[in-house]
Amino acid sequence: MNTRRPIVSLITILSLIFLYVPSLAVAVFSVNNARYGLVWKGFSWRWYEMLFKNEAILDAALNSLLVAGVSTLVATILGTALAIGLNRFPWPRRLVKAMDFLVHLPVVTPDIILAAALVLSFNFLRGFSSLFDLGLGTLIVGHITFQISFVTLVVRSRLAALGKDIDEAARDLYASGAYLFFRVTLPLLTPGILAGAMLAFTLSLDDFIISFFCHGPDSVTLPIYIYSSVRRGVSPEIHALSTLVLLATVLLVLLAERLSRLQNKA
Repeated sequence: MNTRRPIVSLITILSLIFLYVPSLAVAVFSVNNARYGLVWKGFSWRWYEMLFKNEAILDAALNSLLVAGVSTLVATILGTALAIGLNRFPWPRRLVKAMDFLVHLPVVTPDIILAAALVLSFNFLRGFSSLFDLGLGTLIVGHITFQISFVTLVVRSRLAALGKDIDEAARDLYASGAYLFFRVTLPLLTPGILAGAMLAFTLSLDDFIISFFCHGPDSVTLPIYIYSSVRRGVSPEIHALSTLVLLATVLLVLLAERLSRLQNKA
C-alpha cells in the first residue's frame, strides 16, 4: 500500500503538469516584451494595451458575451422548468425514461454531430423565414440546444436532494400552487439554478465547434477569432486574449463550484 502512494502522487503531479503548463506558458508569453520567438525580453503589458485597442477583438468579445448572456438566460428558464416538470409531476415510468434519455443525449453527443444537425435544421427552416439565416440568432439557438440539458441536470440534482417532503408540508399548510413555487421551491432551488446558469455561460463562452457551424460573417465570437488568428500565426495579442478568456473561465467555474457547495450545505 505504501509503495503505491509515491507512484500515484507522481502520476497526479505529471497529469497536472501536462494539463496546466501549456496554459501557464500562454500567460507568460502574454507579458513577454518579445513579439516573436521564445526568448524572454522583459515584462510588459503592451500586448494587453494593444488587445483593448483592436476593434475586431472587441467586436468578437461583445458577440461572445451577448450570445452567452442571452442563451444562458433562455436555457436557465427552460432548463429549470423542465427539471421541475420531470421531478415534480407523476409521469408514466416509460415516458420518464424516454425524457431522461433526451435530456442526457445532448451531453454525450459529440459537438460535431450536434453542429451538423443544427446546420441542416437551419437550412430547412431558412426556406420559411429569413430569421434562420446564419448570424447571432442561429448562434443563440445553437447554444441553447446544448445548454438546456446541463441546466436541467444541475437543477434536477438539487430537486432530488431537497425531496418532496417540503412540498407536501407546504400543501398541508394550505399553500397555493403559486405560493409554493415562488416562496418555497424557487428560493430553495436558487443555488442550483445559479450553478446551472454559470455552467451554461461557461460552456457557451468557450464553445467553438457549434459556433463555427452556426455563425455568420458578422457574428464572429472569440473562439472563432482566435482560431482564425492562429492559422495566420500566433501573435502576443492572441496570448493576451487567451489568458483573459482562461481567467474568465476559471472564475466562472470557481463560482459555480462555490454555488454547488452552498447547494449541498442547504
